[in-house]
Amino acid sequence: MDSRFLGIDEVAGVPAVAVVVDVMRAFTVAAWAFERGAEKIVLAGSLDEALALKARRPGWVALKDGAAAPGFDAVNSPGLLRDVDLGGRTVVQKTTAGTVGALAVKDAPLVLCAGFVVAGATARLLRDRGCGSVTYVVTGEDGRAEEDLACAQYIAGRAAGEDTAADPYLRRAAGSRAAAELAQGVREGAHPDDVALCLELDRFPFAMVASQEDSLTVLRPVAVPAAT
Repeated sequence: MDSRFLGIDEVAGVPAVAVVVDVMRAFTVAAWAFERGAEKIVLAGSLDEALALKARRPGWVALKDGAAAPGFDAVNSPGLLRDVDLGGRTVVQKTTAGTVGALAVKDAPLVLCAGFVVAGATARLLRDRGCGSVTYVVTGEDGRAEEDLACAQYIAGRAAGEDTAADPYLRRAAGSRAAAELAQGVREGAHPDDVALCLELDRFPFAMVASQEDSLTVLRPVAVPAAT
């Protein structure tokens, strides 16, 4: 399997398969939203777009990075979202890096959004579909975020069928700048458990696939059975 690891601005053209990685915290939050019952997640290109989408559909839940803000129902924190009932709801998500990365490759035939919590299922889906060439979009810090790169490399190894031990990759993520900022309370809209929740390996048995629906980029969970 041919794997490339690129920052958002380094992606040129339309990749055959894209795995967009945002560990802390966009796609950990997305996975928790599905766990809490969300039907789908619409990835918004801007805060204004997120609010406009919600205004047209008052039942939707709008979620953003940082501190709480008027018009938004939730913030980009797994610790704060894990107790929210989202049964049957549509979530509109706008974050600093994760949603930007997904929208940058939205026209790829297969787009997966991932973090450690869905790493195993993501790797199995890539393997099951026989993906020969995969572009991993490392969303944080202009492609240098250690937690995102570690997760992307771990998924790539698993997808290639390698006997890849998770601990070294999780340690790299735990020692990342993002983890330190969350632990120190530098980032607004955070919960003390966020780092630990972002580092829960294979917490969920599904991958997350983004596709185009009625001109929107929509993320949905796809169950991926464990290998027997």
